[in-house]
Amino acid sequence: MALPEDDPATASAEAVAEAPLVEAPADTVAGEVVLRLTDLVKTFPGVRALDGVQLEVRAGEVHCLLGQNGAGKSTLIKVLAGVHQPDSGQVEWRGEPATFANPQAAMKAGIATIYQELDLVEDLSVAENAFLGHEYRSFGFVRRGRMARHTRQILSRLGHGEIPPGRMVRSLPAAGKQIVSMARALSHEARLIIMDEPSAVLAHDEVGNLFRIIRELTAQGIAVIYISHRLEEIREIGDRVTVLKDGRTTAANLPARDTPTRDLVSRMTGRTIEYVFPDRPTDDSAGADLLQVEGLTRTGEFADVSLNVRAGEIVGIAGLVGSGRSELLETIYGARLPEAGTVQMDGKVLRPGVGAAVRAGMGMAPEERKSQALLLGEPIYRNVTLATFGRYARLGFTNAAKERAEADRIAETLELRPRDVDRPVRTLSGGNQQKVVVGRWLLGGTKLLLLDEPTRGVDVGARAELYQVIRALAAQGVGVLLVSSEVPEVLGLADRVLVMREGRVVREAAAGELDENTVLDLVMAGSLMEGAPA
Repeated sequence: MALPEDDPATASAEAVAEAPLVEAPADTVAGEVVLRLTDLVKTFPGVRALDGVQLEVRAGEVHCLLGQNGAGKSTLIKVLAGVHQPDSGQVEWRGEPATFANPQAAMKAGIATIYQELDLVEDLSVAENAFLGHEYRSFGFVRRGRMARHTRQILSRLGHGEIPPGRMVRSLPAAGKQIVSMARALSHEARLIIMDEPSAVLAHDEVGNLFRIIRELTAQGIAVIYISHRLEEIREIGDRVTVLKDGRTTAANLPARDTPTRDLVSRMTGRTIEYVFPDRPTDDSAGADLLQVEGLTRTGEFADVSLNVRAGEIVGIAGLVGSGRSELLETIYGARLPEAGTVQMDGKVLRPGVGAAVRAGMGMAPEERKSQALLLGEPIYRNVTLATFGRYARLGFTNAAKERAEADRIAETLELRPRDVDRPVRTLSGGNQQKVVVGRWLLGGTKLLLLDEPTRGVDVGARAELYQVIRALAAQGVGVLLVSSEVPEVLGLADRVLVMREGRVVREAAAGELDENTVLDLVMAGSLMEGAPA
């Protein structure tokens, strides 16, 4: 229950909107070790997720944590956040041995975590999510007005004052939800903030704003553990780097700006190249038009979009978050209804709805894999066979053995780790979950595959494997239409590229005719080159 108005004391808080985003704890000395992990071990049935991890984090630094999916990063985060308890080893927090029995205990100690897969309550408001678990109260009443004002201050400092504190989180796009998750972490008096792939859903310009905030935090002596698969981000924002591989620390306290990329990637995967793209066909081997989109429009999202994808061709869409890329893919797939325009497969106009798209041979791997593509509580094999479930059912009974056999074949093809197809899909790392989503469409019958951020949160090893899978599908005659925020990925993987800005296609060219600077110019500052020849 809320009181209609707050007491005058809150007015003083509003007057300090220009104050630092998070007040620096008075007892934190810049440079001192705030967190030290020694020989940390955590096991699950059949898996040794952490196998003697070492980590040291100092106040006022950005300590980057690198590793492949399945290296133990997610488990380590959950240990620090109080979700899991280590089996052995020692956690020292601010010079004292520590154990965090639950997330509330970790937060109370001063450790805030922003997860890659956002843990927001969709049917609560932005302000309610920001202060969830530590709401302002007076005499048993929730001070909603005060929470809204303080949330507005935090959002303004994050560079997103346009987000209304009273708006339901469910209605926000992925980038907006990421900002709310950051606001929640920053509403606490944090001494250490753990950021797991915080830039994954942010546009190019928003990443710069994120780095500004991180620098402001570290200038106050607050430590940040920054997890990212984008090595260029590590160079720009990081101070030191620790690398995990197979649950072990393979390198600790490396200088983020000076350590060669080859060394970092090699310590993670054994490879020495961050982006490993398959070779494009030397000749124009694409077939006839498979997908034809004409004049597709949804007010406020995209307008008058026309494109085509040929059999065996990979077409990439580059653009900022909010440019209409994901909404376009969802409309083509039938998940959103267009206000104008048509979608054709093999020359036939598709009726609205996902069912018609799937029957025509279209498959999709959406951006939000956990909420839109996976049954997290179900085993891997059931998720792999989900789109072709009818093949394994007869007279009301399913042939689970056949399902498992087909899923095991896909797991072997995609090098799924671990290979046990009876495991719940929720236990897999982000990269392996993405393999399950893509693998669903490898069981045959798919003519066109729509991929929205296919390598979001995927490590460099699994990323290279996914590239090989996508190119192999194209070689088999499957058309691919993909969206990615990583311009090098679009240019390196696609045969042809469409550039979107503010809901419109502003450029189309062969991938080899574009470079990263040209694409960034087009999608960002007004595109001086718009209309110029490629």
